[in-house]
Amino acid sequence: MRSTINTLCLGILTIIAVFIVLHQAKALFAPLLAAILLGIVLTPLSELWEKLRVPDAIAAFLSVLLALASIFFIILLLEPYISQAISQGPVIQAELRETVEEAQRLLRGLEEISEDVAAAIEPSGATNEGSIEGVTLPSLTDALFYAPQFAAQFLIFTGTLYFFLLARNAVYDWLSATTAPIGQRDLRRAAAQVSRYVLTISAINFSFGAVVAVVMYWIGMPSPIVWGLLACLLNFVLYLGPVALIAMLTVTGIVVFDGAVSFLPVAIYIGMNAIEAQFVTPTLVGKSLSVNPLLVFVSLVFWLWLWGPIGGIIAIPLLIWTLTVVKGFNGQVISDGTPGKI
Repeated sequence: MRSTINTLCLGILTIIAVFIVLHQAKALFAPLLAAILLGIVLTPLSELWEKLRVPDAIAAFLSVLLALASIFFIILLLEPYISQAISQGPVIQAELRETVEEAQRLLRGLEEISEDVAAAIEPSGATNEGSIEGVTLPSLTDALFYAPQFAAQFLIFTGTLYFFLLARNAVYDWLSATTAPIGQRDLRRAAAQVSRYVLTISAINFSFGAVVAVVMYWIGMPSPIVWGLLACLLNFVLYLGPVALIAMLTVTGIVVFDGAVSFLPVAIYIGMNAIEAQFVTPTLVGKSLSVNPLLVFVSLVFWLWLWGPIGGIIAIPLLIWTLTVVKGFNGQVISDGTPGKI
């Protein structure tokens, strides 16, 4: 009994120590894990190179080249719209200030509440160098400070992705030989599941973002393409992403429209998101990727707390990979959930 308690305490302390190391060494482990997961997502491409009998080194190089080219293409595609959204920040802030001031005039009897709102919208000493109407812009010093860190993480990410793709089969062989219950078939099945999930969800989210952009243009929302991009990107962070977009659409709707129409954009988005989440995604993803929603939420919260946005991106693929491997050597489903709603 005493040895069991000691083992349990040792296990808990080990888990805590691992979490502390992961949190403190985020700059090292985040790009490492992200690269490995991307390598798993690229499984169909790696198998294609194998069928074509392309040498391993060349195949890994081509896969990394295509992956980085796709990432840079998406960044170049998003950059004008992100810059446009940033440039419109002061305009939205000014209109929001006017809305609040109007609300203050309607609530003159509640002076204390009015002062709190005014302080929240326009804090004292808001004008400082390097900011435009309360929107702080990164300075050249900030860029120079973060450049070496970004370069180091980019090199870690690229190197890990290349060598993982190069030695993918050797890694699977070593894992299956080291951990007896996990066979190479389980690892390959888990990689295929993660790849299928990410590719399917990406197609769904891109289509959903395009539909949101068209609808926002139709109802007269400013910068509809920005809203479509936000809907697409935030939909990758399940539960929390749509909630953030709902908050943004609510504020912008109040600023842009008058009366009950102010809530039209957010109401339309909630309806579209409900249709996508309850019908489209379950149909296309399928029952094989059914995961308990509680596991999804806990995984998201944990990885967002641990590594921020990058943690939110890798949380679900990592969870699917883990559950598929566990299911493989247990021979049973680890959790039941809504089909395809992970």
